[in-house]
Amino acid sequence: MVLNIPFRNAYYRFASSYSFLFFISWSLWWSLYAIWLKGHLGLTGTELGTLYSVNQFTSMLFMVTYGIIQDKLGLKKPLIWCMSIILVLTGPFMIYVYEPLLQSHFSAGLILGSLFFGLGYLAGCGLLDSFTEKMARSFNFEYGTARAWGSFGYAIGAFFAGIFFSINPHINFWLVSLFGVAFMMINMRFKDQQQRVATEAGGVKKEDFIAVFKDRNFWIFVLFIVGTWSFYNIYDQQLFPVFYAGLFESHDVGTRVYGYLNSFQVVIEALCMAMIPFFVNRVGPKNALLIGVVIMMLRILSCALFVNPWVISLVKLLHAIEVPLCVISVFKYSVANFDKRLSSTIFLIGFQIASSLGIVLLSTPIGILFDMAGYQTVFFAISGIVCLMLLFGVFFLSKKRERPTLEPSLNSATEA
Repeated sequence: MVLNIPFRNAYYRFASSYSFLFFISWSLWWSLYAIWLKGHLGLTGTELGTLYSVNQFTSMLFMVTYGIIQDKLGLKKPLIWCMSIILVLTGPFMIYVYEPLLQSHFSAGLILGSLFFGLGYLAGCGLLDSFTEKMARSFNFEYGTARAWGSFGYAIGAFFAGIFFSINPHINFWLVSLFGVAFMMINMRFKDQQQRVATEAGGVKKEDFIAVFKDRNFWIFVLFIVGTWSFYNIYDQQLFPVFYAGLFESHDVGTRVYGYLNSFQVVIEALCMAMIPFFVNRVGPKNALLIGVVIMMLRILSCALFVNPWVISLVKLLHAIEVPLCVISVFKYSVANFDKRLSSTIFLIGFQIASSLGIVLLSTPIGILFDMAGYQTVFFAISGIVCLMLLFGVFFLSKKRERPTLEPSLNSATEA
């Protein structure tokens, strides 16, 4: 296995810069979002669950629009401009709008926050991933090698997030806006003439989208994602950060250690993200996806069985293998089984919306169950459901492992 990092490819550098700047911006606030809501703003488990549900529901509306529009746009970037504006405005919004509204008018803060985060982050993440994946297929590099820089960015952001958060969360929010300005500058440099070659491959018609939604394999894939990735997101975003911080003698110490651990985990994730595409090519997307779900199930179950912070810290590091396995496998599964021109639609609807749907339907009930029974019961329940869906995937996911053929290398993609 040869790890090829094409630094001389200008499009690779653009894709890597997009990913790095977006994910460092996101991690500075998102990695500690649940802790901020529960610890600093004093939200209950039910309120937290409701907040996550509404955030995800709103993001689903944007995902549908993003996926269809971006597949028609190819590598044109009006939606990326929209994301860059949201990044720049994050600091003022969080400090002067979102935080005061959650404390004084929860419903208003809930609605405005869901629109803002859905547009720029929760749907924007999938949009950017699918955008850079299109770049990878068009300009002859592996998506994972560019996405690895996003993981490095997340690691750096998570490392400093815990430090700054323990001083004042507002520092984190202002830093997001600063990196948003850098993201906007990168977007300015990605010129239209550089996109033209990638967008001349042929138009996408309404019939192409309809054909995907009539495909039985697509709905099997969606059901599998709802039963696995959506539960995992609830566990990882809504439950685990507060659970982990509570294992230490004080909440502040736990928050800071979580920031360090999260940063170290994402560094490992970045390395895995660069290498795993070649592993997925070898074993096939179905097998790689199932392996990722096995790791997911074991991680959730371990949190139900152990409360030792050292053990749970090791369990947290499994995330570094699991996420690259799942994300890379989803893209390669989609290209092998569906129309590759519709990669944004399939990723945003088949993967992102499917997992978000589960969060919308399940976050509030799980929040209520947590308030009633605590972490252990919730973790046992989630791991049991993921185990059942793993068996479903073994029997029903497609074994097709056709490898997508990268477009011929373009002379203009390489700069001296």
